[in-house]
Amino acid sequence: MKAMILAAGRGKRMMPLTATMPKPMLEVAEKPLLAYHVSRLADAGVTDIVINLAWQGDKIRDYFADGSAFGVSIQYSDEPEGGLETAGGIVRALPLLCDEGDTFIVINGDIFTDYAVHDLCRLHLLPGEAHLVLVENPPHNPHGDFPLAHQSNNEQAYTFAGIGLYHKDFFNQVSEQFVALGPMLKAGLAQGCVSTELFLGQWQDIGTPERLAQINKTMEQADVG
Repeated sequence: MKAMILAAGRGKRMMPLTATMPKPMLEVAEKPLLAYHVSRLADAGVTDIVINLAWQGDKIRDYFADGSAFGVSIQYSDEPEGGLETAGGIVRALPLLCDEGDTFIVINGDIFTDYAVHDLCRLHLLPGEAHLVLVENPPHNPHGDFPLAHQSNNEQAYTFAGIGLYHKDFFNQVSEQFVALGPMLKAGLAQGCVSTELFLGQWQDIGTPERLAQINKTMEQADVG
């Protein structure tokens, strides 16, 4: 199975930190966010990785090269300046992701988590299906994004972790253009072709300089402890 790490976003909310650096290359405990994902995928046996690039993408390519120094094989999916949004970026990368199989993992490059990626490798999706990892709602997203798929009355919405497993046919109706993933996932959930799980482990959306500073402070305190 292959995996895609989304790294093409502009990271405007992280300015000025992202003025000359792609957001997924910002460091937690002196290590780029992207490097944590690459290591966790490698530990799960997922060694074929695609990373999409747009803003300051050359810095990602220069750091990881072909991935061999990290025990993986990395291919890059280049996007125009400004990127193609999530679904559009995935569609552009499909030829790289699905040359050997029909399902693949997608992880947002700007999160920090200890989610066990190998759990996704055990799942089997039918054509057109997707599976999402949800987390409890952080302060910046108190109302959540999606309910658990088995909830009949949708009384509780949780936050999308930016981690999912997809069958390539889930994107059959998407042309290669600027297309957001969120509305597709909501429609798929309503149609019963999107499943979910709730993850209660470590997860942070590194979306602002304040959140980045907080996770670094937490990691520093953990090391001291």
